[in-house]
Amino acid sequence: MKHTTYLFLLVFLAVLITNCKVQYGFSPPTSIKADTYQVNRFENTSLLFEPGLDRDFKLALEDLIQNQTNYRLEPSGADLIYEGEITNYTIAPTTSTAQNTAAQNRLTITVKVRFFNTNNSEDDLEQSFSFFYDFPASSQLVGSVKDTAHEEILDRLTQDIFNATLARW
Repeated sequence: MKHTTYLFLLVFLAVLITNCKVQYGFSPPTSIKADTYQVNRFENTSLLFEPGLDRDFKLALEDLIQNQTNYRLEPSGADLIYEGEITNYTIAPTTSTAQNTAAQNRLTITVKVRFFNTNNSEDDLEQSFSFFYDFPASSQLVGSVKDTAHEEILDRLTQDIFNATLARW
C-alpha cells in the first residue's frame, strides 16, 4: 500500500510537471493592434528651461515601452506615435517654517502627450501628465538631488503615459 501511494504521487507529479508550463514574455495589450512605435521629440516649452530634459524624457519613454512590450522602435512611419511638449518645469515651496521660510520645495514636471494609433484612431489620446518630487529647501536642485528628482518623476510620468495609452487589457 505504501509503495502504491508513492508510485501514485510520483506519477501525479510527473504529469503535473509535464502538463503545466508557465510562459513568460512580453506581449502587447490585446486591444492595441500594432507592431511598431515611435517617440518623437518632446520640445521643452516650459518657462524654466532644463537642458537635456527633452532627450531624457524621450529615452525614458522609449525604454519603458521597449521593456514592457514586444513592439519595435521605429524612427518614423510606426503604428503607434507619441509626441508632445514638456509644458511645465517649476520649483515651488510646499511647506514653511515658523520663520516663514521654505522648509521643503517641490519640483513639478508636466508633459502634454499626443498619442496616435494609425491602425485605430479610437485609441488616439491627448492628455497632460504631471508628477512632482519634494526635497528639503536647504538642498539645491543640482547634482544628485536633481538626478534623483528627474529619475523619479520621469519613471512615474512614463508609467502613467504607458498605462493611459497601452495598458488597456
